[in-house]
Amino acid sequence: GGFASKGRAAPRAQVTSPTTTARPMEARLAAIAKGSQPAVVKVASYGGGARVGAMLNYVSRGGELKVENESGRILEGREELARIRGDWEHLFQNRAESRDIGSFSVEIASGFTSDESLHEQVRSTLTSGFGDRRYAYAIAKNEGGSVTVQGLVVLRSGQGERLTGDAKAAGIIQGRYDASAAAGKAAVKFSFHGYGNGVEFGASRLRGLVDRHDDVRDDRGQSIANEKVAGDLVQKEWRGELHSRKSRDVMHVIMSARAGTDVAAFEGAVRDFLAHQFAGHRYVFAMHDPASDPKEAGKGGKRPHVHAHAIVAMKSDCGDRIETTPAVFREWRSVMAEKAREHGIEMEMTDRREFASPPAFTRTQVRPVSREGRTEHVGTSEAAQARYDAKRSGRRTVAKSDRSRQYIIKVQESWQKVALAGGDPQTVAYATQHRKYLESSVSTAQTETSGTVIRADFGSTFRINLATLQEMVLEGQELREMSRAEFETYEKRVETALFKLERSVSADDRADFDEIAGLARDFVNQKRELVDLYEQRQEALSEQSGEETRDRVNDKWDAAVAKHGEAVVEAGNEAIIEIEHYREGLDRIEGGEFPASSKAGFEDGRKQAMERAAQLAVEGNSYIREVAEQDPHLQRAIDQAKTKSDRREEATDKPPSVETIDEQRRDLRGEEEDRQPSDNDEREAHEFASTVNATNRQQDRLSKDREPAQRGGETTRTDPAQQHIPRLEEIEREQMEQRERDLDDRGR
Repeated sequence: GGFASKGRAAPRAQVTSPTTTARPMEARLAAIAKGSQPAVVKVASYGGGARVGAMLNYVSRGGELKVENESGRILEGREELARIRGDWEHLFQNRAESRDIGSFSVEIASGFTSDESLHEQVRSTLTSGFGDRRYAYAIAKNEGGSVTVQGLVVLRSGQGERLTGDAKAAGIIQGRYDASAAAGKAAVKFSFHGYGNGVEFGASRLRGLVDRHDDVRDDRGQSIANEKVAGDLVQKEWRGELHSRKSRDVMHVIMSARAGTDVAAFEGAVRDFLAHQFAGHRYVFAMHDPASDPKEAGKGGKRPHVHAHAIVAMKSDCGDRIETTPAVFREWRSVMAEKAREHGIEMEMTDRREFASPPAFTRTQVRPVSREGRTEHVGTSEAAQARYDAKRSGRRTVAKSDRSRQYIIKVQESWQKVALAGGDPQTVAYATQHRKYLESSVSTAQTETSGTVIRADFGSTFRINLATLQEMVLEGQELREMSRAEFETYEKRVETALFKLERSVSADDRADFDEIAGLARDFVNQKRELVDLYEQRQEALSEQSGEETRDRVNDKWDAAVAKHGEAVVEAGNEAIIEIEHYREGLDRIEGGEFPASSKAGFEDGRKQAMERAAQLAVEGNSYIREVAEQDPHLQRAIDQAKTKSDRREEATDKPPSVETIDEQRRDLRGEEEDRQPSDNDEREAHEFASTVNATNRQQDRLSKDREPAQRGGETTRTDPAQQHIPRLEEIEREQMEQRERDLDDRGR
């Protein structure tokens, strides 16, 4: 290629077998339990040869970072990078992307008597030209009675004919319309204004059409009421008819390591991995180290974890193409881990089935709705939303195929062997916990399929079902001293019960179910907090060593008690510990110790913990107020809580009107919608993971319901979940009384 070497030259990758000796599962899991990090190798995207320049620009940060090729040559600056495409050109197919969806407009010069007759005429006109192709449209009325129709159409017909979405295609459609029976009803002119490839293009353009017009319909006359319906239409109905294709000349691969990993060692491991796995292929790679990344953190740069980006030509100089299958991806992670260990980095290949982790969501299954901080998404379909919710909430999930079940049995045996092998207590606890995760998840999955948790006949057996649910919830009474694994098993049982109950609830019982579900979930969440606090205290006690440390802590505690009183300090300290737990979790996520999928849950937990601490301060907890003098975030939360309290006191000076109550309810619903874009009315179609995630979306509302009860005394403050048990019993009594009144009415 004529490049001058600017760094050490490594020999060109030899054509060797890309396979490695499989590392025993027990050895891998034991290493993970002792702290080894998982190997992360993933394909970010594919592209045609035309995209190589854009990919290289991203990887090199516009030429500011050095890029190394497969021969070990260091390439720097835009000019050297620009030559890569020419050097790789002979390896590219340069296959044109298929034209999948076209943007059209139609002018119809005719008057209509009503809106419905107008829509019928428009669909008749479009179908006469487009045939059996799927389309969506909106109508704009012009002066003089004519209309302009704008819309999108799938360019491939059911018979396989693909229109080009340009003037030539418009001429073909025009000719077909003019020759049809509909041509005698009105003068019509078809035109195309662009085209695009794939589901993402179609969904984006259709959402834009919905955003610009009040009334958008499809070829069957169905209303496309909002952006979600628009996305579902393209994703679920149009996708199979596109037969979309793109050129895959290059792929973008990302290799990641935990924050704090030695950068030079990881770079060496990446270099060896690429040379081994892609021998004979052209590739380049660049390191993204937070210390040297020129891109600012607020714009997506300086990520805390060290990682490398590689652009690899799919076709080798010998004509071989890279396979991309799940088995191959697993092999990549295995090789990456092996090379990392050779460079002194403790790393292992992992399988999500070994940790009961939910499957990842792809970029085609979600679309971004907010890029502030961590990018937030919504699913492009109900199934995609459920998958996204499960992954972001970090819920335990087991694969259900027969092959995966056999694999999980082996995993459980391996975790058991790791635990029995002994070693340090942390390793034993980790292995035991993950074995229990799998056991409880498998049990939950079997319960879901067998359907034996709660009877489905909700209406006629309401008392039996409620008693079953109440008994299940009450199992949590003694959970203060239980392990995390035992608590999570209990939590899953409650959620499974609620999920199956909700699927069969009648419209008449919906309000009762919602209240029961809210109280039950609130009880479980309060118990989760208590388990967290118990764990934190145990950890704190184990970490404190030496009489000097204990004396200092005791002196500090005694001074605070003398100043504020024991009850005040105890309640305040519990709240502060809870806040610090979530803060520490977020710090560990930023440091790469915890998975990024946990961040949303920790942020929500920190917010709620702040609100509870602030409420205690407003109610007179002087210890929390003193701590807040050194904690601006807590002080801000207290100020906000004080403002809300003042507003409530002002509101109680006069009786609320019906309009005021309705407005407050609307505000609550609006806040709930702002917090979570998922549509609660469609939760029934989600699978279990989505239902569990819905729990988190109710917490702000439920926290408001808790506040009056918490002011009642220290009993509910030390165990706030207790207050909901009498309410469950009260709801049951009210329901039975209503049933008896209904029976009496029917008898009369």
